[in-house]
Amino acid sequence: MSVPMAYIGVIMIWSTTPLAILWSSQDVGFVFGVTSRMAIGAVLALIVAALLGNGMKWHRRAMQAYVAAGLGIYGAMLSVYWAAQFIPSGWISLIFGLTPVVTGLMARLWLQGEALTPARLAGMFLGLAGLAVIFATGMHMDERMVFGIGGVLLSVLIHSASAVWVKRINADVPAIVLTSGGLAIATPLFLLTWFLSSNGPPVDVSARTAGSIAYLALFGSVLGFALYYYVLKKGQATRVAMITLITPVTALALGNMFNGEPLSMEIVLGATLILSGLALFETGGHAVRLRAFFQRL
Repeated sequence: MSVPMAYIGVIMIWSTTPLAILWSSQDVGFVFGVTSRMAIGAVLALIVAALLGNGMKWHRRAMQAYVAAGLGIYGAMLSVYWAAQFIPSGWISLIFGLTPVVTGLMARLWLQGEALTPARLAGMFLGLAGLAVIFATGMHMDERMVFGIGGVLLSVLIHSASAVWVKRINADVPAIVLTSGGLAIATPLFLLTWFLSSNGPPVDVSARTAGSIAYLALFGSVLGFALYYYVLKKGQATRVAMITLITPVTALALGNMFNGEPLSMEIVLGATLILSGLALFETGGHAVRLRAFFQRL
């Protein structure tokens, strides 16, 4: 598969994931929602890897990559599922738009990535200003939304650290194998969390909840992670993170259309600041790089 096609696939999946996360947890609780998704996803990933003839790799770097990916999946997904109880689904993708900033800072420290030029710093502060607007809106609408925003920010930190860690390890394994290994590490942690925090499996699961869990297991966990790690392997960590420049717009629109989520002027302002800051952070303020960036998309 070509990198541009994989890039587009990740954008489409990540645009629909926030709403699916919300729907998959409404009847059964967020821990069961994420645990069932990851358990099914782990089985499907192993089956797909076997069908493609890509057996698991057990050399040292591969094992390190599985751990880096698995811990990232566990920490980031548990945080974002918990946060989805308190904020509109579109906000999840919007706040995740800060991933390139966090990834860029971590890549600078761990991978000797691009320097933080004045233009990139300006982009970072624009993104933080947009986040401040979202925080203020959340406090105005419902104070619990602040907890949700904080949960997504924690997820961003864990996700970015995992991506840079995987990139630094640079294990020579196919994307589906890395996905399988990561899910194999994460799934027991999710099962243990569910066992310690629940009173047993849910009695009544609606069709929408079951469908959302199945969609997230197949597309969000297996296909989405496989495409993500494939693009991550082929490109720079910061470039991959720019996927989150596009998904917030579509995720906000989907949440508004299908779940009646508010789309006030404050949210539009915050989104505009965040996305403008991310574009400036990526391009460094150079018009030539800006044109090249959109041509790559």
